[in-house]
Amino acid sequence: MTTFNVSSYNPGTFLLVGIPGLEQFHVWIGIPFCVIYITAVMGNSVLLYLITVDRSLHEPMFFFLSMLAMTDLIFSTAGVPKTLSIFWMGAREITFPGCLTQMFVLHYSFVLDSAILMVMAFDRYVAICLPLRYASILTPKTVMKIVVGISFRSFSVILPVVFLLTRLPFCRTHIIPHTSCEHISVARLACADISINIWYGFCVPIMTVISDVVLIGISYTFILCAVFRLPSRDARQKALGTCGSHVCVILIFYTPAFFSILAHRFAHNVSLTFHIMFANLYIVIPPAVNPIVYGVKIKQIRDKVILLFSAKNTEV
Repeated sequence: MTTFNVSSYNPGTFLLVGIPGLEQFHVWIGIPFCVIYITAVMGNSVLLYLITVDRSLHEPMFFFLSMLAMTDLIFSTAGVPKTLSIFWMGAREITFPGCLTQMFVLHYSFVLDSAILMVMAFDRYVAICLPLRYASILTPKTVMKIVVGISFRSFSVILPVVFLLTRLPFCRTHIIPHTSCEHISVARLACADISINIWYGFCVPIMTVISDVVLIGISYTFILCAVFRLPSRDARQKALGTCGSHVCVILIFYTPAFFSILAHRFAHNVSLTFHIMFANLYIVIPPAVNPIVYGVKIKQIRDKVILLFSAKNTEV
Protein backbone atom coordinates (compact mmCIF):
# COMPACT_ATOMS: atom_id res chain seq x y z
CA MET A 1 0.00 0.00 0.00
CA THR A 2 1.30 3.43 -0.97
CA THR A 3 1.67 5.87 1.90
CA PHE A 4 1.90 9.64 1.67
CA ASN A 5 3.68 12.05 3.93
CA VAL A 6 1.19 14.05 6.00
CA SER A 7 2.76 17.26 4.70
CA SER A 8 1.72 16.28 1.17
CA TYR A 9 -1.83 17.20 2.13
CA ASN A 10 -0.64 20.77 2.70
CA PRO A 11 1.20 21.67 -0.53
CA GLY A 12 2.17 25.14 0.68
CA THR A 13 2.10 27.10 -2.56
CA PHE A 14 1.12 26.56 -6.17
CA LEU A 15 2.60 28.25 -9.22
CA LEU A 16 0.20 29.66 -11.80
CA VAL A 17 1.80 29.60 -15.25
CA GLY A 18 -0.51 32.07 -16.95
CA ILE A 19 -1.39 31.26 -20.56
CA PRO A 20 0.91 28.42 -21.70
CA GLY A 21 2.59 29.15 -25.00
CA LEU A 22 1.98 32.90 -24.80
CA GLU A 23 4.28 33.77 -21.91
CA GLN A 24 6.26 36.24 -24.04
CA PHE A 25 3.06 38.16 -24.81
CA HIS A 26 1.74 38.31 -21.25
CA VAL A 27 2.50 42.02 -20.83
CA TRP A 28 0.59 42.95 -23.97
CA ILE A 29 -2.30 40.54 -23.33
CA GLY A 30 -2.76 42.13 -19.91
CA ILE A 31 -3.56 45.56 -21.38
CA PRO A 32 -6.95 44.68 -22.99
CA PHE A 33 -7.81 42.52 -19.97
CA CYS A 34 -7.17 45.50 -17.68
CA VAL A 35 -9.25 47.85 -19.86
CA ILE A 36 -12.19 45.41 -19.98
CA TYR A 37 -11.95 44.80 -16.22
CA ILE A 38 -12.01 48.55 -15.48
CA THR A 39 -15.05 48.83 -17.77
CA ALA A 40 -16.76 46.03 -15.82
CA VAL A 41 -16.01 47.64 -12.45
CA MET A 42 -17.17 51.10 -13.55
CA GLY A 43 -20.30 49.85 -15.35
CA ASN A 44 -21.50 47.64 -12.52
CA SER A 45 -20.63 50.25 -9.89
CA VAL A 46 -22.69 52.89 -11.72
CA LEU A 47 -25.56 50.40 -12.01
CA LEU A 48 -25.43 49.64 -8.28
CA TYR A 49 -25.22 53.33 -7.40
CA LEU A 50 -28.25 54.26 -9.51
CA ILE A 51 -30.38 51.41 -8.19
CA THR A 52 -29.39 52.25 -4.59
CA VAL A 53 -30.04 56.01 -4.65
CA ASP A 54 -33.06 56.18 -6.97
CA ARG A 55 -36.27 55.10 -5.25
CA SER A 56 -38.06 54.68 -8.59
CA LEU A 57 -35.74 51.74 -9.27
CA HIS A 58 -36.58 49.98 -5.98
CA GLU A 59 -38.54 47.22 -7.69
CA PRO A 60 -37.92 43.44 -7.73
CA MET A 61 -36.52 43.50 -11.28
CA PHE A 62 -33.92 46.12 -10.40
CA PHE A 63 -33.14 44.45 -7.08
CA PHE A 64 -32.27 41.24 -8.96
CA LEU A 65 -30.31 43.32 -11.46
CA SER A 66 -28.28 44.87 -8.64
CA MET A 67 -27.59 41.39 -7.29
CA LEU A 68 -26.38 40.34 -10.76
CA ALA A 69 -24.11 43.39 -10.92
CA MET A 70 -22.64 42.65 -7.48
CA THR A 71 -22.05 38.99 -8.36
CA ASP A 72 -20.39 40.01 -11.64
CA LEU A 73 -18.05 42.32 -9.73
CA ILE A 74 -17.09 39.49 -7.38
CA PHE A 75 -16.70 37.05 -10.29
CA SER A 76 -14.32 39.25 -12.28
CA THR A 77 -12.41 40.54 -9.24
CA ALA A 78 -11.74 36.97 -8.05
CA GLY A 79 -9.81 36.25 -11.26
CA VAL A 80 -8.59 39.33 -13.12
CA PRO A 81 -6.32 41.08 -10.52
CA LYS A 82 -4.36 37.85 -9.94
CA THR A 83 -4.15 37.29 -13.70
CA LEU A 84 -2.77 40.80 -14.21
CA SER A 85 -0.23 40.29 -11.42
CA ILE A 86 0.99 37.17 -13.26
CA PHE A 87 1.13 38.98 -16.60
CA TRP A 88 2.83 42.17 -15.40
CA MET A 89 4.73 41.34 -12.21
CA GLY A 90 5.43 37.63 -12.56
CA ALA A 91 3.65 37.00 -9.23
CA ARG A 92 2.84 33.38 -9.99
CA GLU A 93 2.76 32.00 -6.45
CA ILE A 94 -0.53 31.40 -4.65
CA THR A 95 -0.96 29.66 -1.31
CA PHE A 96 -3.10 26.55 -0.99
CA PRO A 97 -5.77 28.36 1.13
CA GLY A 98 -5.65 31.26 -1.33
CA CYS A 99 -6.07 28.86 -4.22
CA LEU A 100 -9.08 27.19 -2.56
CA THR A 101 -10.63 30.59 -1.80
CA GLN A 102 -10.22 31.82 -5.36
CA MET A 103 -11.62 28.57 -6.76
CA PHE A 104 -14.64 28.70 -4.45
CA VAL A 105 -15.44 32.34 -5.24
CA LEU A 106 -15.13 31.82 -9.02
CA HIS A 107 -17.32 28.71 -9.09
CA TYR A 108 -19.81 30.08 -6.56
CA SER A 109 -20.21 33.32 -8.51
CA PHE A 110 -20.75 31.41 -11.75
CA VAL A 111 -23.50 29.21 -10.29
CA LEU A 112 -25.08 32.19 -8.51
CA ASP A 113 -25.06 34.22 -11.75
CA SER A 114 -26.97 31.41 -13.41
CA ALA A 115 -29.52 31.30 -10.59
CA ILE A 116 -30.03 35.08 -10.74
CA LEU A 117 -30.74 34.91 -14.48
CA MET A 118 -33.28 32.17 -13.78
CA VAL A 119 -34.98 34.30 -11.11
CA MET A 120 -35.01 37.31 -13.45
CA ALA A 121 -36.76 35.15 -16.07
CA PHE A 122 -39.39 34.28 -13.45
CA ASP A 123 -39.73 37.99 -12.65
CA ARG A 124 -40.43 38.76 -16.34
CA TYR A 125 -42.92 35.87 -16.48
CA VAL A 126 -44.91 37.28 -13.55
CA ALA A 127 -44.72 40.85 -14.94
CA ILE A 128 -46.05 39.86 -18.38
CA CYS A 129 -48.28 36.85 -17.71
CA LEU A 130 -49.66 37.91 -14.30
CA PRO A 131 -49.31 41.72 -14.28
CA LEU A 132 -52.21 42.35 -11.89
CA ARG A 133 -50.71 39.98 -9.32
CA TYR A 134 -47.08 41.12 -9.70
CA ALA A 135 -46.98 43.21 -6.51
CA SER A 136 -48.73 40.53 -4.45
CA ILE A 137 -46.50 37.69 -5.71
CA LEU A 138 -43.09 39.39 -5.60
CA THR A 139 -43.41 41.08 -2.22
CA PRO A 140 -40.22 42.26 -0.44
CA LYS A 141 -40.44 39.23 1.88
CA THR A 142 -40.72 36.83 -1.08
CA VAL A 143 -37.83 38.53 -2.87
CA MET A 144 -35.60 38.12 0.20
CA LYS A 145 -36.56 34.44 0.46
CA ILE A 146 -35.62 33.97 -3.19
CA VAL A 147 -32.27 35.71 -2.69
CA VAL A 148 -31.44 33.62 0.39
CA GLY A 149 -32.58 30.46 -1.39
CA ILE A 150 -30.46 30.86 -4.53
CA SER A 151 -27.45 32.03 -2.49
CA PHE A 152 -27.69 29.00 -0.19
CA ARG A 153 -28.17 26.65 -3.15
CA SER A 154 -25.05 27.97 -4.87
CA PHE A 155 -23.06 27.73 -1.62
CA SER A 156 -24.23 24.15 -1.00
CA VAL A 157 -23.33 23.05 -4.54
CA ILE A 158 -19.80 24.50 -4.54
CA LEU A 159 -18.65 24.00 -0.92
CA PRO A 160 -18.15 20.19 -1.33
CA VAL A 161 -15.62 20.94 -4.09
CA VAL A 162 -13.35 22.56 -1.49
CA PHE A 163 -13.45 19.46 0.73
CA LEU A 164 -12.89 17.20 -2.27
CA LEU A 165 -9.62 19.04 -2.89
CA THR A 166 -8.45 19.24 0.71
CA ARG A 167 -8.65 15.44 1.02
CA LEU A 168 -6.16 14.96 -1.85
CA PRO A 169 -2.41 14.47 -1.40
CA PHE A 170 -0.25 16.72 -3.61
CA CYS A 171 3.11 14.98 -3.86
CA ARG A 172 3.96 15.81 -7.48
CA THR A 173 4.32 19.12 -9.30
CA HIS A 174 2.62 22.21 -7.91
CA ILE A 175 2.60 24.01 -11.26
CA ILE A 176 -0.90 24.89 -12.53
CA PRO A 177 -1.06 25.58 -16.29
CA HIS A 178 -3.67 28.29 -15.85
CA THR A 179 -4.12 31.88 -14.69
CA SER A 180 -6.43 30.91 -11.82
CA CYS A 181 -7.24 27.97 -9.55
CA GLU A 182 -9.87 25.96 -11.40
CA HIS A 183 -11.15 22.83 -9.64
CA ILE A 184 -10.11 20.14 -12.11
CA SER A 185 -6.80 21.87 -12.97
CA VAL A 186 -5.81 21.69 -9.29
CA ALA A 187 -7.20 18.18 -8.77
CA ARG A 188 -5.09 16.82 -11.65
CA LEU A 189 -1.94 17.70 -9.70
CA ALA A 190 -2.83 15.19 -6.97
CA CYS A 191 -1.17 11.79 -6.73
CA ALA A 192 -4.43 9.99 -5.96
CA ASP A 193 -7.66 8.92 -7.60
CA ILE A 194 -9.64 12.04 -8.57
CA SER A 195 -12.63 10.29 -10.18
CA ILE A 196 -14.96 11.72 -7.49
CA ASN A 197 -13.66 15.22 -8.22
CA ILE A 198 -14.21 14.75 -11.94
CA TRP A 199 -17.74 13.39 -11.58
CA TYR A 200 -18.85 15.88 -8.95
CA GLY A 201 -17.08 18.84 -10.54
CA PHE A 202 -18.70 18.15 -13.90
CA CYS A 203 -22.11 16.68 -13.11
CA VAL A 204 -23.43 18.53 -10.07
CA PRO A 205 -22.68 22.18 -10.97
CA ILE A 206 -23.49 21.60 -14.65
CA MET A 207 -26.80 19.91 -13.86
CA THR A 208 -27.59 22.84 -11.57
CA VAL A 209 -26.93 25.29 -14.39
CA ILE A 210 -28.85 23.15 -16.90
CA SER A 211 -31.87 23.12 -14.58
CA ASP A 212 -31.68 26.94 -14.57
CA VAL A 213 -31.61 26.97 -18.37
CA VAL A 214 -34.64 24.66 -18.53
CA LEU A 215 -36.61 26.90 -16.14
CA ILE A 216 -35.60 29.98 -18.14
CA GLY A 217 -36.80 28.24 -21.30
CA ILE A 218 -40.15 27.37 -19.68
CA SER A 219 -40.57 30.96 -18.43
CA TYR A 220 -39.96 32.43 -21.87
CA THR A 221 -42.25 29.89 -23.52
CA PHE A 222 -45.10 31.16 -21.33
CA ILE A 223 -43.99 34.76 -21.93
CA LEU A 224 -44.04 34.37 -25.73
CA CYS A 225 -47.44 32.67 -25.61
CA ALA A 226 -48.80 35.55 -23.54
CA VAL A 227 -47.19 38.20 -25.76
CA PHE A 228 -48.58 36.81 -29.01
CA ARG A 229 -52.08 36.76 -27.50
CA LEU A 230 -51.96 40.52 -26.92
CA PRO A 231 -54.35 42.33 -29.29
CA SER A 232 -52.18 45.37 -29.98
CA ARG A 233 -48.91 45.33 -31.92
CA ASP A 234 -47.57 48.16 -29.75
CA ALA A 235 -48.38 46.13 -26.62
CA ARG A 236 -46.54 43.14 -28.05
CA GLN A 237 -43.48 45.23 -28.89
CA LYS A 238 -43.48 46.83 -25.44
CA ALA A 239 -43.75 43.44 -23.72
CA LEU A 240 -40.93 41.98 -25.82
CA GLY A 241 -38.85 45.12 -25.22
CA THR A 242 -38.96 44.58 -21.46
CA CYS A 243 -37.40 41.14 -22.00
CA GLY A 244 -34.87 42.16 -24.67
CA SER A 245 -32.06 43.11 -22.29
CA HIS A 246 -32.53 39.96 -20.23
CA VAL A 247 -32.43 37.72 -23.32
CA CYS A 248 -29.20 39.41 -24.48
CA VAL A 249 -27.55 38.86 -21.08
CA ILE A 250 -28.72 35.21 -21.03
CA LEU A 251 -27.09 34.62 -24.44
CA ILE A 252 -23.90 36.42 -23.39
CA PHE A 253 -23.67 34.29 -20.23
CA TYR A 254 -24.69 30.81 -21.38
CA THR A 255 -23.40 30.60 -24.98
CA PRO A 256 -19.67 30.91 -24.18
CA ALA A 257 -20.12 28.95 -20.94
CA PHE A 258 -21.53 25.87 -22.64
CA PHE A 259 -19.09 26.23 -25.54
CA SER A 260 -16.17 26.25 -23.09
CA ILE A 261 -17.53 23.28 -21.13
CA LEU A 262 -18.20 21.17 -24.23
CA ALA A 263 -14.88 22.09 -25.83
CA HIS A 264 -13.01 21.30 -22.62
CA ARG A 265 -14.68 17.89 -22.23
CA PHE A 266 -15.07 16.66 -25.79
CA ALA A 267 -12.90 18.68 -28.19
CA HIS A 268 -9.54 17.22 -27.16
CA ASN A 269 -7.82 18.61 -30.25
CA VAL A 270 -8.45 22.19 -29.05
CA SER A 271 -5.23 23.62 -27.62
CA LEU A 272 -4.76 24.34 -23.93
CA THR A 273 -3.78 27.90 -24.86
CA PHE A 274 -7.21 28.46 -26.43
CA HIS A 275 -9.04 26.98 -23.43
CA ILE A 276 -7.27 29.22 -20.93
CA MET A 277 -7.54 32.35 -23.06
CA PHE A 278 -11.25 31.70 -23.54
CA ALA A 279 -11.74 31.05 -19.80
CA ASN A 280 -10.09 34.40 -18.99
CA LEU A 281 -12.24 36.25 -21.51
CA TYR A 282 -15.33 34.64 -20.03
CA ILE A 283 -14.44 35.89 -16.54
CA VAL A 284 -14.19 39.50 -17.69
CA ILE A 285 -16.38 40.06 -20.79
CA PRO A 286 -19.91 39.22 -19.49
CA PRO A 287 -19.45 41.41 -16.37
CA ALA A 288 -18.31 44.27 -18.65
CA VAL A 289 -21.06 43.83 -21.26
CA ASN A 290 -24.04 43.25 -18.92
CA PRO A 291 -24.33 46.84 -17.56
CA ILE A 292 -23.91 48.22 -21.10
CA VAL A 293 -26.74 46.00 -22.36
CA TYR A 294 -29.04 47.02 -19.51
CA GLY A 295 -28.05 50.67 -19.89
CA VAL A 296 -28.99 50.61 -23.58
CA LYS A 297 -32.09 48.41 -23.41
CA ILE A 298 -33.84 49.56 -20.21
CA LYS A 299 -35.19 53.09 -20.58
CA GLN A 300 -35.32 53.82 -16.83
CA ILE A 301 -31.61 53.04 -16.42
CA ARG A 302 -30.63 54.75 -19.68
CA ASP A 303 -32.37 57.96 -18.61
CA LYS A 304 -30.78 57.84 -15.14
CA VAL A 305 -27.28 57.32 -16.59
CA ILE A 306 -27.72 60.24 -18.99
CA LEU A 307 -29.00 62.41 -16.13
CA LEU A 308 -26.11 61.36 -13.86
CA PHE A 309 -23.36 62.21 -16.33
CA SER A 310 -25.04 65.34 -17.71
CA ALA A 311 -25.33 66.64 -14.13
CA LYS A 312 -21.63 65.99 -13.56
CA ASN A 313 -20.71 67.78 -16.81
CA THR A 314 -22.85 70.75 -15.75
CA GLU A 315 -21.05 70.96 -12.40
CA VAL A 316 -17.68 70.94 -14.15
